[in-house]
Amino acid sequence: MSFQRPMATERSATGISTCKLGVYWVIGSEIVIFGGLLAAYVMFRLAHGSWAHESAHTNVVAGGTNTLVLLTSSLFAVLAHQAAERKDTESAFKFLWCTIGGALTFLLIKSFEWGGEIHHGLTIHKSLFWAFYYTAAGIHAAHVICGAIIMAIIAADVKKHKDLQRVEAIGLYWHFVDIVWIFLFPLLYIAK
Repeated sequence: MSFQRPMATERSATGISTCKLGVYWVIGSEIVIFGGLLAAYVMFRLAHGSWAHESAHTNVVAGGTNTLVLLTSSLFAVLAHQAAERKDTESAFKFLWCTIGGALTFLLIKSFEWGGEIHHGLTIHKSLFWAFYYTAAGIHAAHVICGAIIMAIIAADVKKHKDLQRVEAIGLYWHFVDIVWIFLFPLLYIAK
């Protein structure tokens, strides 16, 4: 019994590959999730002046470093896509793993940051601000983990010269993950 490749990776009825169209649908649904969460955060933030005092305890250096890490990883995702378009699978594979390295670095920094905050009693149960903080950052971290896993699967196929069009698809998802962080960072860390 042989495995047939799904047509969704190659065909197009709209002028956009179904692979890319699928990623756009995923991103659209994720915008609803993060949009609702961020809108609720802003409304509560405006209603609770004490949140400025709470957010003063966030680690701006860790958040800023993670912003730089994610932006750099997005550059690697672009370079991976460009290499895949040139059919340079060796470079595409390397840049995908550089992007994954950025994801792992982000998660490592986040784990040290959260460890320090929890050690100082700043837990999800401390206040509504910290509940929002851990929820929003936690959902984002879950997306970083999922993106890195999917990227590793795609990198394995790229190494075999298979399905190079998926490099662009995972890159689009990765840029979305970065954009979400660009909204989270100032709201959670900088707005005091």
